[in-house]
Amino acid sequence: MTGRALVTGAGGFVGRHLVARLRRDGWAVTGLTRADVDLADPVAAAAAVRAADPDVVFSLAAGRAKATPAERAATIAVNTAPWLVDALPDRCRAVVRLGSSTEYAAGPAPMAEDAPLHPRGFFGATKAAGSLLLQAAAAERGVRAAVLRAFQVYGPGDHPTRLVPVVLAAARTGATVPLPAAVSRRDWVWVGDVVDACVRAVLADDLPPGAVVNIGTGVQTSVPDLVATAERVTGRPIATAPGAHAGRHWDTADWVCDPRAARALLGWAPSVDLAEGLARTWAAGHG
Repeated sequence: MTGRALVTGAGGFVGRHLVARLRRDGWAVTGLTRADVDLADPVAAAAAVRAADPDVVFSLAAGRAKATPAERAATIAVNTAPWLVDALPDRCRAVVRLGSSTEYAAGPAPMAEDAPLHPRGFFGATKAAGSLLLQAAAAERGVRAAVLRAFQVYGPGDHPTRLVPVVLAAARTGATVPLPAAVSRRDWVWVGDVVDACVRAVLADDLPPGAVVNIGTGVQTSVPDLVATAERVTGRPIATAPGAHAGRHWDTADWVCDPRAARALLGWAPSVDLAEGLARTWAAGHG
């Protein structure tokens, strides 16, 4: 089943991979990027959605700027997208939103979909608010909506300041990777697997309205272990400086997905483990 697909955030890391997958599958894709429309402007954003006239929507746009009141207001507008559902044509079948595991509270056990919402910082709070607003607006409109809360996505084309690109760049150049003093762990999920989950969710007509599905591997890896895996994959030593990086406020000793709902509801399972994913990213020349 194909048709007209709208992807907001089409210029982002996951968005670019999703647009490529949809086009390979035969979808007619309209991608919205910052260069196309200001998604913080509700009038312009709604007009862009109406012009796209989509059968399905993938809501991937995400803002992170928060240094000023104006930046925070724009980030809230982008991450909550209050204009999206009302602008959809009546025939739109489904909206899939790419959420974030930062919407959850940290915890020592694998996170299932019923984990408490206790967002980690401003970004997580706006993502959680956007997920709740989408579910409510879609239910009132009678549009099937799903929220996929992705864990730590990586792969070719990621932002160069993210950990995997930094580590692989160090393997190429001999630079030293600054690491936080405290050990943190993350559930690393291959970008192609996240894209596959998005496509499965939009096609799953039997998915319960407003469903939330976590997308991760169920395996968490510490930052030092990721560096060690990258050394094996690249065949090159990677120097690190523990304590030279301040860390991030959402870093935690445990951060791992319970992927059982994704298997049950979408028939989805991760197909690429961390070593293979790092090898593919290295071979693609990113890092």
